[in-house]
Amino acid sequence: MSKVQFPALTRRQQCVPNRAIVTASRTPTSLPTSEHSGRDRDSGADPHARPQGHIGWIVAGSLAVGLLCAVLLVAAPFIPANEDAVTGAVLCGLALGWALLAVLSVRLTDQPQRWAAAPALLMGLGGLLLLEFGPTVRDVLDWAWPPVALALAIWMVVRAHRRLRSRSRRLVLYPVIATLALASVGGGYQTVATAADGRAYPMPGQVFDVGGHRLHLSCSGSGAPTVILQPGMGEMSSNMALIAPAVARGTRVCVYDRAGRGWSEAADTAQDAEQIATDLHTLLQRADVDGPYVLAGHSFGGRYVLTYAARYPDEVAGMVLIDTTPPASGPGPAVASSDRRDSYNAVGRVAALASATARLGVARLQSQFTSGNLPSQAEGEVRAATSTAANFGSFVEEFARGNASAQQAASFVDFADKPLVVLTAGVGSDPSDAAAHAHLATLSTNGVHRVVEGETHQSLVAAEGGAAATTQAIVDVVSSARSGNQLTE
Repeated sequence: MSKVQFPALTRRQQCVPNRAIVTASRTPTSLPTSEHSGRDRDSGADPHARPQGHIGWIVAGSLAVGLLCAVLLVAAPFIPANEDAVTGAVLCGLALGWALLAVLSVRLTDQPQRWAAAPALLMGLGGLLLLEFGPTVRDVLDWAWPPVALALAIWMVVRAHRRLRSRSRRLVLYPVIATLALASVGGGYQTVATAADGRAYPMPGQVFDVGGHRLHLSCSGSGAPTVILQPGMGEMSSNMALIAPAVARGTRVCVYDRAGRGWSEAADTAQDAEQIATDLHTLLQRADVDGPYVLAGHSFGGRYVLTYAARYPDEVAGMVLIDTTPPASGPGPAVASSDRRDSYNAVGRVAALASATARLGVARLQSQFTSGNLPSQAEGEVRAATSTAANFGSFVEEFARGNASAQQAASFVDFADKPLVVLTAGVGSDPSDAAAHAHLATLSTNGVHRVVEGETHQSLVAAEGGAAATTQAIVDVVSSARSGNQLTE
């Protein structure tokens, strides 16, 4: 048998270990190692590789989708037009955005933001609780959510700093988290300050159920006819603190708060002039305040007393219009109360959103820059009330329904021979308003129009000189209603 001849090895080859030769012989020569690995990754051969993705677009897009969902849910017909439901809808919409960020970043990028599931869970849970239980959990959440949200914001910053390597962290994510932190601080301040206001300013009088919500009423003095004071737009019973005690010296006088004002609860019904007149009528019946009444309304409150007199003429003995906002030139089409209750309430949704922002301390911040000439106790009560969520929401709704209230007040066209005094502020009044006031005085054969020189629209109730002129007009109407004598200029 022949022998196999191997080529002679050089001295260098003889020095190479056998294991090295075997390893080298197994190395593929078709492609370099790095190119081969890249081809496997591109073809999906490596199951552990993640696609790079565009994390910045996913962050911005997810949060934008959450905001859009919040808007759509607030506008949805199946969401009631009240603060709790609207706030719950906003939280659920934002929760969807955070959840989307967590899911898409894991599936489509190499920077998974799993921490985004935490704000999604907390916001979604809070939103569902408000939607399902409303006022039952609201007071608890008012105290619980500010510290939880602040702690969550700090934790989110830490996690984002570690997990997100994108300009979107500074341009999008950090501003959103900063907004959450600022809201938590404002919400905590609002909750603590509101609780302190409740102890500092206890409610005078009583509250009465008028059908789904309770209204505050406080009466003093004695005698007939009873005077009912109607505050102006955005105001409450304490705004009449200079007038009510003076009138109470000669007859019984009652002040009350419309829905959402002062110590009254907010209402789900549309608060236009007709609904306000209906609520006042129910309140006076439930409180056993006998008529007929002398109604005195300031500013927008004048529209409400005009509407009341048109709807319940037999219950009104006289009227004082205190620089009232004029009604429309003619009444608008009648709208049934049931229609207003059941129809889509867009204004109510806007008012509910305004209430929600007030829970973040927005209204309280604004109220710190207001001042007046009322007694100190009344001034404090007004400042405390204007800081609440209910008051802020009711103010927005009252303003938005101004045109409807103006048309409804225009249904007042005849006051027979009942005493009527119409006051116009001598300073700052529009000539067209003064002309409208003069016309209103002609709707009674016992009506007079008085221009109060040197007084402004607000000073007629909030300064001693103007309040004295208003008080005198009320006393004159009461006296005329008792005696039947004609009023004088």
